[in-house]
Amino acid sequence: MQRRRLGTSGLHVSRLGLGTMSWGNETDEQEAEDSLRAFVDAGGTLVDTAAGYADGGSERLLGSLIGKVVDRDDLVLATKAGVSRRGGERSVDTSRGGLLRTLDASLERLGVDHVDLWQVHVWSDAAPVEETLAALDRAVTSGRASYVGVSNYAGWQTAQAATWQRAVPGRAPLASTQVEYSLLNRVVEAEVLPAAAALGLGVLPWSPLGRGVLTGKYRSGTPVDSRGASRTYARFVGAYLDDESARVVEAVARAADGLGWTPLEVALVWVRDRPGVTAPVVGARTAAQLRGALGCDDKRLPHELVAALDDVSGGTA
Repeated sequence: MQRRRLGTSGLHVSRLGLGTMSWGNETDEQEAEDSLRAFVDAGGTLVDTAAGYADGGSERLLGSLIGKVVDRDDLVLATKAGVSRRGGERSVDTSRGGLLRTLDASLERLGVDHVDLWQVHVWSDAAPVEETLAALDRAVTSGRASYVGVSNYAGWQTAQAATWQRAVPGRAPLASTQVEYSLLNRVVEAEVLPAAAALGLGVLPWSPLGRGVLTGKYRSGTPVDSRGASRTYARFVGAYLDDESARVVEAVARAADGLGWTPLEVALVWVRDRPGVTAPVVGARTAAQLRGALGCDDKRLPHELVAALDDVSGGTA
């Protein structure tokens, strides 16, 4: 698998990332192991998790596989802090103390002394941005993180945070931003991607397959074994089960038929090769689903098809 530089930082990552949001929840230990083996065998390096995934279960499961499936030094290990669930309710804490406590707990669950990329999971007005960013500085100076980034920040939030970090020598510059981006959600093209390009941040799209909808699996209904049929993710997937999204999905399917590809490959290659994108993060539930994404490395969409897909999906931006 080819590698790309993460923004203007010195960190290089595989141009496809492995997302682990379902690990420790929908994805059991055997599927997780099979997925990680398939990913590293294909040359993948970037594995992304978060303290809030499965209440830390994702990090714990990933940590159990480091050393067993892959050497620590062969991974670009990324995690996020700032979101958790307490009593079943979503809780956000981006205070300096809260973030650093979460980082220490993440390192313990992962069984490592540092992560390669540590990201603030969401923006929160409950803590001053300079306090939140001070936690990133401390993580780097203490050796607990090599690089830092943000996630789910709006364009102005991205620009403010990145500019603050560049304003004074000694602060840890932001290396990346992780945002939702696919043919079904192009909102970030208006402000986030220009901000990232201007300030040297690599872009890590999550849900590059439109929460699974762009694979075409929902074209004739909701499969009983899909995320769309689960209580946990039904609303998450359902946001893209509308007529406008269906029009985009049909265009992707037609493009796939013409190329002899799968719809998954068309949708993933489209977002992978967008300007500014470093690596889409694919959160496959099973190893079989992941393998469908791993065959894309040598594929490129013809310019005519890119233009056609841009046109048909433009109304979703």
